[in-house]
Amino acid sequence: MTEFISSKSTRLDQELALYLKISRNQVLSLIKGGNVSVNDKVVTKAGFNLNLDDKISFILPQTTQIQSEFKAEFDVEILYEDSDILVINKPIGVTVHPAPSVKEATLVEWLKQKNYTLSTIGGVERAGIVHRLDKGTSGVMVVAKNNESHASLSSQLSSKDMGRIYLALCDLPLKENCIIDRPIGRHPQNRLKNTIVSGAKSAKSAFANILTTQNKRVNLIAAKLFTGRTHQIRVHLASINRHILGDDLYGFKSNSDRINRIFLHAYILRLIHPRSNQIMEFKAPLPNEFYELIGKEVNKEIVDESITPSILCDIFRDSSYWMYYN
Repeated sequence: MTEFISSKSTRLDQELALYLKISRNQVLSLIKGGNVSVNDKVVTKAGFNLNLDDKISFILPQTTQIQSEFKAEFDVEILYEDSDILVINKPIGVTVHPAPSVKEATLVEWLKQKNYTLSTIGGVERAGIVHRLDKGTSGVMVVAKNNESHASLSSQLSSKDMGRIYLALCDLPLKENCIIDRPIGRHPQNRLKNTIVSGAKSAKSAFANILTTQNKRVNLIAAKLFTGRTHQIRVHLASINRHILGDDLYGFKSNSDRINRIFLHAYILRLIHPRSNQIMEFKAPLPNEFYELIGKEVNKEIVDESITPSILCDIFRDSSYWMYYN
């Protein structure tokens, strides 16, 4: 059990999130699970009002084996591993963590079946998961092996110290490089979608043109995330009438069966290692399907030269003069 003293009069969830450097949703899971006490009394209400110098005690849940009827038949490429973090290249078609609506093995179940030790801050169902990718999105993800690493990585997500760059193939080129700062919430008519909603959670993305084929039918763009809302890249692009190839949920219409995936790939992840404080950069190679679609007019060497990490990072380094949508 860990104990600390409240620094001010505030809500329990706010004080605990600040102390642990994790999200309010993760704190809510701890509190509702009966793992938090105030002055030696268990409190299960996140909005419990603290006083200055109250004693807060908490126990992080122990990792337990996930019971599932589904066996993970897929494999996952490991990009990096040490005692604190695991960096993977998530395949397309794999859901990250279990949910009532998910009727198949998930990444979390694959991790458990491979006997990885994982953090428990997010609860058993999200063991190790610091951030997620949509089922139809491939690419680089970091998994926390212990609670200290999870807290550090979550803090980096909140503070924007963790950098994420995606690559996508779109139906139309951008008019120019742009930043979209528009709030995202649940679509009022379609529960599967999100959309721009006034007063919803803030969401900010930057988009840059990388390559456009001569016939302008295939356009390679890069996206940098400043926040991490569900379907953020897809929603923001749809808001300016741009759509990722294969993404029929947000408006792309294909006349060909060739497009059988959403062409969105988490390409670069930069983070500060939670133990060594070293800046680390990881890259998930661009899938072959991207080259196959764009390669009829642009050869692989030109594509690779255009998406080196140094070039992409330079593109996003100074975006103050870009077109701004809000």
